[in-house]
Amino acid sequence: MKYNLAFKYRIYPNKEQELLINKTFGCVRFVYNTILYIANKIYEETGKNKIITPASLKSENQFLKEVDSLALSNAQSNVKRSFTNFFQKRAKFPRFKSKKNNVKSYTTNCVNNSIRIEENKYLILPKLKRIKLKYHREIPKDYKIKSVTLTNSNGNYYVSILTEFEKEIQKNSSNDKVIGLDFSMSELFISSENQRADYPKYFRMLEEELKKLQKSLSRKVKFSKNWYKQKAKISKLHEYIKNC
Repeated sequence: MKYNLAFKYRIYPNKEQELLINKTFGCVRFVYNTILYIANKIYEETGKNKIITPASLKSENQFLKEVDSLALSNAQSNVKRSFTNFFQKRAKFPRFKSKKNNVKSYTTNCVNNSIRIEENKYLILPKLKRIKLKYHREIPKDYKIKSVTLTNSNGNYYVSILTEFEKEIQKNSSNDKVIGLDFSMSELFISSENQRADYPKYFRMLEEELKKLQKSLSRKVKFSKNWYKQKAKISKLHEYIKNC
């Protein structure tokens, strides 16, 4: 049976790569918003769900040719998925992407080994070529790379490498012991054998710091410069907690 597993790493692009990454973020957002705008217009006028292709936008927007075409195709796929979820009543009507979002990302696909790890310290990506990688967790050789999602969160760059692998389903023995786990507000869990797992102490310390920052944010005028500065501090702390 085939399974998927993602591996997350931090990457360190040089200045030239950083410029191209940020340009790709902008192009992906532009393609997503343009396709969504045209789809909305067609839906309002005809009641039909029609999604144009990124290729149809390139003749009037030459800058789109400078970035990874698969990233643009995935932006189109995201619009399709958003409409599918809306029509199946699993989500609200699709919304436009904002430039002010603290987290920017795009996804590209592996075609003919276009995405790979080299020398355990470089990641090869379409258009970007070699990027320095903190390869702290090895991907098994029998795992096939399917796609990569590149993210900028609070100034740091990360990649999530989606892999595919095959594994046989093992049947559990009927003699296996089963224990129950109850969620606890003060601890991670309490088992049926009264075993307890406490939260890491640094988490509690950061939780208090987060409360202070959020309290300070609530006192500031919404959308003011100081409000955005405080919001950036909160996002940075969330990023730190997430990667602890």
